[in-house]
Amino acid sequence: MPQLIGHRAVAAGAILAAALLAAGCASNPASSTGSGSGSSASASTGSDPKSLVPADIKSKGTLIVATDASYAPNEFFDTDGKTIIGMDADLAQALGQELGLKVTVQNVTFDSIIAGLAANKYDLGMSSFTDTKEREKTVDFVTYFSAGSSLMVKAGNPEGLKPNDVSLCGKTIAVEKGTIQESTDVPADTKTCTAAGKPAVKDLSFDDQNGANLALDSGRADGVLADSPVAAYAAKQSNGKFVITGQPYGTAPYGIAIPKGNGMAPAVLAALKVLMTNGSYTQILTKWGIQDGAITNPVIDGATS
Repeated sequence: MPQLIGHRAVAAGAILAAALLAAGCASNPASSTGSGSGSSASASTGSDPKSLVPADIKSKGTLIVATDASYAPNEFFDTDGKTIIGMDADLAQALGQELGLKVTVQNVTFDSIIAGLAANKYDLGMSSFTDTKEREKTVDFVTYFSAGSSLMVKAGNPEGLKPNDVSLCGKTIAVEKGTIQESTDVPADTKTCTAAGKPAVKDLSFDDQNGANLALDSGRADGVLADSPVAAYAAKQSNGKFVITGQPYGTAPYGIAIPKGNGMAPAVLAALKVLMTNGSYTQILTKWGIQDGAITNPVIDGATS
């Protein structure tokens, strides 16, 4: 799910905390274009997004978008501690404009979003979700970005840690609950360690990314695993306290999560294609310094693993 003015720009610790990410995270291989085995549905570039919005949502007139505002630059609180800003927040508003719907962004815990979508509590989930086949059993996704996982450590890397390496064995790695880092990355590292006869990686999970970042800052954790754009942003905004060690890995598509089969995915896909065509998509990513994660071929349910 992202480091600078973190969760709430109150204390320096909170700022460092928010500096990292966690949500979707990535550990599933996929192309940088975000295209997978997914469907383009009826949302061709020429489709009118407004005409594809299901009647029940159109009559409501509002899109409720759930996010975990604890990882900049994708989604985090502005300095007022109330306004949610970031790439996903800007993109949500732009999509709403193309769909003819007002957008309300709600801050919730990351690991509650998919369940909330399944219960029709929210209309969209935009919180750096990695599109995975497991998640596609519960929700639909429209791919819109590409990211991997990165390992963040204290300056100087005192423990000599490297991603996907036996140097992690026996070390404490902080992650956010519900992320790919928690469900896939740490277990994979532990498997490598035990196969080598070394102690397992110690998983220290938090309800939001701020907690994971603070654990590294306080010394409770030896490293933090998070999505690559969030980790990079956190390190950059930490005034030299944090650095990224090694290279990002496990590149996979982010997806906008939508209640399964409710008919909204084609409309979102069509709206996203409009934003890509008119330049708004590129402008939003460039604003937050994450244009390297741009894709060119969004699809519905594009997970490869």
